[in-house]
Amino acid sequence: MCGVCGIASFRKALDQRAVSDHVHAMIEAMAHRGPDESGFEAASSAVLGATRLAIRGLHSGKQPIVDRESGVMIVCNGEIDNHQELRRWLETRGRPVELATDIAVIPGLYLELGDAFVERLIGVFAIGIWDPKQERILLARDRAGERPLFFAVQDDVVRFATEIAALASDRTLSLSSAKPSLQSYLQYGCFVAPMTPFSEIQKVAPAEIVTIDADGVRRRRYWRWNIAKTPKREPSMEEFDKIFRGAVRRQSDVDVPYGAFLSGGIDSSLVAAVEQSVRPDHKLKAYTLRFSEESYDEGVFAEKVAKMLGIESVAVWVKPEAFSTEIAELVGLVGEPLADPAWIPTALLARRAAQDVKLALVGEGGDELFGGYPTYIGAQTAEHYARLPRPLKVMIKRVVEAWPPSDKKVTLSLVLKRFVQGAEMDGVARHLLWTSNVSPTLLERLGVTEPDARFVDRAAEPLLDIVQQNDLETSLAEGLLTKADRASMRSALELRAPFLDQTVMEFAATLPAKERVRGLTTKVFLKRYALRYLPSSIVHRRKRGLSVPLASWLRGPLTEWAESRLRSELLEAAGVKNRAAVELLEEHRQRRADHARALWTLIVLSEWLTWASKRVAK
Repeated sequence: MCGVCGIASFRKALDQRAVSDHVHAMIEAMAHRGPDESGFEAASSAVLGATRLAIRGLHSGKQPIVDRESGVMIVCNGEIDNHQELRRWLETRGRPVELATDIAVIPGLYLELGDAFVERLIGVFAIGIWDPKQERILLARDRAGERPLFFAVQDDVVRFATEIAALASDRTLSLSSAKPSLQSYLQYGCFVAPMTPFSEIQKVAPAEIVTIDADGVRRRRYWRWNIAKTPKREPSMEEFDKIFRGAVRRQSDVDVPYGAFLSGGIDSSLVAAVEQSVRPDHKLKAYTLRFSEESYDEGVFAEKVAKMLGIESVAVWVKPEAFSTEIAELVGLVGEPLADPAWIPTALLARRAAQDVKLALVGEGGDELFGGYPTYIGAQTAEHYARLPRPLKVMIKRVVEAWPPSDKKVTLSLVLKRFVQGAEMDGVARHLLWTSNVSPTLLERLGVTEPDARFVDRAAEPLLDIVQQNDLETSLAEGLLTKADRASMRSALELRAPFLDQTVMEFAATLPAKERVRGLTTKVFLKRYALRYLPSSIVHRRKRGLSVPLASWLRGPLTEWAESRLRSELLEAAGVKNRAAVELLEEHRQRRADHARALWTLIVLSEWLTWASKRVAK
């Protein structure tokens, strides 16, 4: 894992001294991502830089890597899991790879295959390449979007970096906040590529190649998890076992100590169990979040799994005061808001894990790929609900909306309220409402009258395929994986998700709908498979997921702090009525409604606006 950056010009030679200073500033801004080593390389028209967290090839991985014959320079944030296979192939092409680090295969692969080189890579990566002969920058991001990459083109100069804050450190880059993107953030809690909170900065999308030269910017998607068009077949347990064990083995084939994040849910527990089976001699250590609030605490289940597997378990307790002290630092460190409240607990967990290990395996992706969210049940149930007599639906809605809010986790009242709010919508719009942070009704109260109409391809059938693909490409790639990357790399800890290995994703796309969701049962196939490694009490326990008791904290220890953020004049300047935001907090405090998700989304935006106000154009 690393931080990468660069600046290039296509029409004139660069002021080497000034540009080198800007690249050094970007490297410094990303020092938290790569404390082991840093470097930069300069050519007449480009300067590239990188910080390094050494995971493989510990003593031979300095970046940028330069092919001396062609002048091609590359930087890469990530790990190439099939680098040994690629080395052997390059040798047959007369391009032996001398460096031991896994990313050393990239220059030769690019020179042999051109832009198609990225299709041969298995792993996680964000890559920047300067090609002096073609005078262009090539940027590429891995298939699931585990590693981030941003860029800006201004005055015939292109800049790119792993984090927005690194780009913003270059004061010669003029920046202004992007109101449409911020409105989209309010609705969904994250930014979907190419959007970012700044008008001048764009994001490379998952599985995308972006090429930039004097003629402009071109974007091409090189891979897609197209579940709707993938032929379905009855799944083979043996085939998947081989695939998943291979993914876990590849991702744990590293030269540093590593552990696992363990919640006690099926996904993280399965990753830990398979890792123990694949590498029985490795002393795996598990890291678990704990909450004093019983309905949010999964530590008991995690301890049960750890004891069963015979691995050491380390608990990290989360307190409300961490939210008021940590969020501003996190936002300022990376330069973007993210509305997932689990960002802070994940950052705390990563900080503790980084004391022992440099990498942790995680369970991200299991829900999106194998059909694990309750909303997937709702997608089918709503069709039956829509056929009920209208008077009955009106009565049900009135009863549900009168149900008082609760401080417990994922209560029936919360689920039913979301359900009835979207029951009359078409399937895709309904799903987007259920998964939104701030509903259209609340957005209107806040003065945001033009919420983002996120495009989702509605031509595919059935609905389950559509919403799973949407979640994989948006809420996972741009939300959950953003949270995981920004939280872990704050402490220079790399996270790897075996479920997001390409072979696992492609297997999941072949599953018939009945093997994903059947009646009220989610993850049908994955649960059956998990029984090979885990007890039924873990596999079939009710899904909880990582949630934070924000509802009660915003009525108690965080109330005054939250109000101070919601009263910010910067919200008003960004098009959000801060008076309405404070009214939402008061309604929440008096238990007239549960606005926890919306309030936290606004609070994080307020923190970002405070940071950005020191950087945007006046």
